[in-house]
Amino acid sequence: MTRAFLLASSALLALTACGSKTIDGVQTFKYDGGDHRTGSLIYAETPPVGGAHNASWQNCGVYERPLYNEHAVHSLEHGAVWITYRPDLDKAQVDQLKKLVEGRTYTLLSPYEGLDKPVAASAWGAQLKVDSAGDERLKAFLDKYEQGVTAPERGASCSGAYGETQ
Repeated sequence: MTRAFLLASSALLALTACGSKTIDGVQTFKYDGGDHRTGSLIYAETPPVGGAHNASWQNCGVYERPLYNEHAVHSLEHGAVWITYRPDLDKAQVDQLKKLVEGRTYTLLSPYEGLDKPVAASAWGAQLKVDSAGDERLKAFLDKYEQGVTAPERGASCSGAYGETQ
Protein backbone atom coordinates (compact mmCIF):
# COMPACT_ATOMS: atom_id res chain seq x y z
CA MET A 1 0.00 0.00 0.00
CA THR A 2 1.15 3.48 -0.77
CA ARG A 3 1.64 6.16 1.85
CA ALA A 4 -1.02 8.36 0.17
CA PHE A 5 -3.57 5.51 0.35
CA LEU A 6 -2.85 4.96 4.04
CA LEU A 7 -3.18 8.68 4.79
CA ALA A 8 -6.46 8.90 2.87
CA SER A 9 -7.78 5.82 4.67
CA SER A 10 -6.84 7.30 8.05
CA ALA A 11 -8.59 10.57 7.21
CA LEU A 12 -11.73 8.70 6.15
CA LEU A 13 -11.72 6.68 9.36
CA ALA A 14 -11.31 9.85 11.42
CA LEU A 15 -14.29 11.47 9.68
CA THR A 16 -16.42 8.37 10.19
CA ALA A 17 -15.38 8.07 13.83
CA CYS A 18 -16.55 11.58 14.64
CA GLY A 19 -19.91 11.03 12.96
CA SER A 20 -19.34 13.50 10.16
CA LYS A 21 -21.70 12.51 7.36
CA THR A 22 -22.18 14.45 4.19
CA ILE A 23 -25.73 15.29 3.23
CA ASP A 24 -26.43 15.37 -0.48
CA GLY A 25 -27.18 18.89 -1.69
CA VAL A 26 -25.70 20.82 1.24
CA GLN A 27 -23.71 23.87 0.20
CA THR A 28 -21.08 25.22 2.58
CA PHE A 29 -19.70 28.71 3.04
CA LYS A 30 -17.01 30.32 5.21
CA TYR A 31 -17.85 33.17 7.57
CA ASP A 32 -16.18 34.50 10.70
CA GLY A 33 -18.41 35.31 13.66
CA GLY A 34 -18.71 38.32 15.92
CA ASP A 35 -19.38 41.04 13.34
CA HIS A 36 -22.20 43.09 14.91
CA ARG A 37 -23.69 45.95 12.89
CA THR A 38 -26.79 48.09 12.87
CA GLY A 39 -29.29 48.65 10.08
CA SER A 40 -30.32 46.61 7.10
CA LEU A 41 -27.55 44.41 5.68
CA ILE A 42 -27.01 42.70 2.33
CA TYR A 43 -26.19 38.99 2.25
CA ALA A 44 -24.66 36.82 -0.46
CA GLU A 45 -27.04 33.89 0.11
CA THR A 46 -30.83 33.76 0.28
CA PRO A 47 -31.59 33.12 3.10
CA PRO A 48 -28.27 34.14 4.63
CA VAL A 49 -25.99 31.61 6.33
CA GLY A 50 -23.51 33.88 8.08
CA GLY A 51 -21.76 37.20 8.07
CA ALA A 52 -22.39 40.52 9.75
CA HIS A 53 -25.54 40.66 11.85
CA ASN A 54 -27.47 42.61 14.45
CA ALA A 55 -26.21 42.53 18.04
CA SER A 56 -29.58 41.05 19.14
CA TRP A 57 -30.31 37.47 18.15
CA GLN A 58 -33.75 36.22 17.12
CA ASN A 59 -35.48 34.19 19.81
CA CYS A 60 -35.72 30.62 18.57
CA GLY A 61 -39.20 29.37 17.80
CA VAL A 62 -41.92 29.09 15.17
CA TYR A 63 -43.02 32.28 13.44
CA GLU A 64 -45.97 32.92 11.12
CA ARG A 65 -44.38 36.02 9.57
CA PRO A 66 -40.95 36.63 7.97
CA LEU A 67 -37.99 37.43 10.21
CA TYR A 68 -35.31 40.07 9.81
CA ASN A 69 -32.19 38.45 8.36
CA GLU A 70 -29.93 40.41 10.67
CA HIS A 71 -31.41 38.91 13.86
CA ALA A 72 -31.81 35.38 12.46
CA VAL A 73 -28.17 35.28 11.36
CA HIS A 74 -27.11 36.06 14.93
CA SER A 75 -29.12 33.00 16.06
CA LEU A 76 -27.27 30.91 13.48
CA GLU A 77 -24.02 32.11 15.04
CA HIS A 78 -25.31 30.67 18.35
CA GLY A 79 -25.95 27.27 16.74
CA ALA A 80 -29.54 27.58 15.56
CA VAL A 81 -30.90 26.12 12.34
CA TRP A 82 -33.30 28.38 10.43
CA ILE A 83 -35.86 26.58 8.32
CA THR A 84 -37.60 28.86 5.87
CA TYR A 85 -40.39 28.17 3.41
CA ARG A 86 -42.20 29.96 0.63
CA PRO A 87 -45.19 31.89 1.99
CA ASP A 88 -47.50 30.02 -0.40
CA LEU A 89 -46.38 26.55 0.78
CA ASP A 90 -49.48 24.49 1.48
CA LYS A 91 -50.64 24.14 5.08
CA ALA A 92 -49.93 20.39 5.23
CA GLN A 93 -46.26 20.98 4.41
CA VAL A 94 -45.98 23.88 6.88
CA ASP A 95 -47.48 21.60 9.54
CA GLN A 96 -44.90 18.96 8.62
CA LEU A 97 -42.11 21.52 9.16
CA LYS A 98 -43.62 22.54 12.51
CA LYS A 99 -43.59 18.90 13.60
CA LEU A 100 -39.98 18.56 12.42
CA VAL A 101 -38.78 21.39 14.71
CA GLU A 102 -41.10 20.55 17.60
CA GLY A 103 -39.14 20.07 20.84
CA ARG A 104 -35.92 21.46 19.40
CA THR A 105 -34.59 24.47 21.29
CA TYR A 106 -32.20 25.87 18.68
CA THR A 107 -34.42 26.23 15.63
CA LEU A 108 -36.21 29.01 13.83
CA LEU A 109 -39.10 28.38 11.43
CA SER A 110 -40.58 31.14 9.30
CA PRO A 111 -41.87 32.01 5.85
CA TYR A 112 -39.37 33.68 3.53
CA GLU A 113 -40.08 35.63 0.35
CA GLY A 114 -38.06 34.92 -2.78
CA LEU A 115 -36.85 31.35 -2.13
CA ASP A 116 -35.77 29.52 -5.28
CA LYS A 117 -36.94 26.21 -3.75
CA PRO A 118 -40.00 25.63 -1.53
CA VAL A 119 -37.96 24.96 1.65
CA ALA A 120 -34.47 25.93 2.82
CA ALA A 121 -32.57 24.86 5.93
CA SER A 122 -29.77 27.21 6.93
CA ALA A 123 -27.09 27.00 9.60
CA TRP A 124 -23.93 29.03 10.10
CA GLY A 125 -21.95 28.29 6.94
CA ALA A 126 -24.28 25.63 5.52
CA GLN A 127 -27.52 25.45 3.56
CA LEU A 128 -29.82 22.84 2.05
CA LYS A 129 -32.68 23.71 -0.32
CA VAL A 130 -35.36 21.11 -1.06
CA ASP A 131 -38.61 20.72 -3.00
CA SER A 132 -40.70 19.32 -0.16
CA ALA A 133 -41.12 19.50 3.61
CA GLY A 134 -41.06 15.70 3.58
CA ASP A 135 -37.49 15.51 2.30
CA GLU A 136 -35.59 13.28 4.74
CA ARG A 137 -32.45 15.37 4.36
CA LEU A 138 -34.07 18.13 6.44
CA LYS A 139 -33.95 16.00 9.59
CA ALA A 140 -30.38 14.95 8.81
CA PHE A 141 -29.46 18.64 8.40
CA LEU A 142 -31.06 19.50 11.75
CA ASP A 143 -29.30 16.62 13.46
CA LYS A 144 -25.93 17.66 12.07
CA TYR A 145 -26.07 21.46 12.31
CA GLU A 146 -28.30 22.32 15.30
CA GLN A 147 -25.67 23.21 17.90
CA GLY A 148 -23.11 21.96 15.37
CA VAL A 149 -19.41 22.63 15.19
CA THR A 150 -19.73 25.24 12.41
CA ALA A 151 -21.42 27.72 14.78
CA PRO A 152 -18.85 30.19 16.15
CA GLU A 153 -20.79 30.73 19.41
CA ARG A 154 -22.66 27.46 19.78
CA GLY A 155 -24.36 27.16 23.11
CA ALA A 156 -24.96 30.89 23.45
CA SER A 157 -28.57 31.79 24.18
CA CYS A 158 -31.37 31.40 21.66
CA SER A 159 -33.95 33.18 23.80
CA GLY A 160 -34.34 36.41 25.75
CA ALA A 161 -33.49 38.82 22.93
CA TYR A 162 -35.47 39.82 19.81
CA GLY A 163 -38.89 38.26 19.25
CA GLU A 164 -40.50 40.52 16.64
CA THR A 165 -41.15 39.82 12.95
CA GLN A 166 -41.18 41.95 9.82
